[in-house]
Amino acid sequence: MNHDMPSSAATEIFSTHSVYGAPCWVSLTSRDVRTTEEFYSAVLGWQWRAMRLGDRFRVALADGEPVAGIAAVAGMWQMAVAWTPYFAVRSADEAAARVQERGGTAAVGPLSLPPGRAALLADRDGAAFGVWEGELFSDWRAWHRAQPAFIRLHTRDAFDAAIFYGEVFDWGSSGPGYCEVHYEGEEVVLRTGGDVVARIESGALGSAPDPAIRPHWQVHFAVKDVAACARAAERHGGSVLSEGPGEAVLRDNEGAQFTVTSRRGR
Repeated sequence: MNHDMPSSAATEIFSTHSVYGAPCWVSLTSRDVRTTEEFYSAVLGWQWRAMRLGDRFRVALADGEPVAGIAAVAGMWQMAVAWTPYFAVRSADEAAARVQERGGTAAVGPLSLPPGRAALLADRDGAAFGVWEGELFSDWRAWHRAQPAFIRLHTRDAFDAAIFYGEVFDWGSSGPGYCEVHYEGEEVVLRTGGDVVARIESGALGSAPDPAIRPHWQVHFAVKDVAACARAAERHGGSVLSEGPGEAVLRDNEGAQFTVTSRRGR
């Protein structure tokens, strides 16, 4: 599990609107700031902004909109290189307690990171995710539309996972400001305001030697040209795990896995 919660924006966040239980941020734990910037600038067209947390931390911008946090601490803190999604919650302490009560784990926190609180957690199948209580980098809808299309949980049992996350995040609550849960075929789909913000699918294997097959959250970034992103990834030290007409699964130059999805196919 990683300790990179500051990369999820705690000290430089400026908007207050959120949909509780919805993904509100994604953070990458990497090893080297310069090579990470070069790779994602080439593949996703990102620009960069420094953070007050130090030289190892950056905010990625797409069309001027903050879309992701980078923490180049994997080597220093002996952590895996990986993308981690964060969910907006009313109370990080309550969310962490609910996770533990339902068989999940709390790796870091909850910690006070003014102007809010955060925790890094894992569900009962080991998939890592974070929670954030407080103001956000960007209005969640503007963030969601700027580039992160949605996140997908690859897990052992989609319906069991939906129960776990639904109880933690109050998915399907009748009150305003919460996410809607839909069962579409073999997938569980999370929507808010008509937009798909998360999907859950079965099939991951907890004991698989390849971490890409074990339960994990996968971040999908919306792009104009999937093939161009795949070729750019290959040219800059990454690799293409799979590629179709509207989607490609990529690994960056340090091994973090993510997906690029066609804007037209969303």
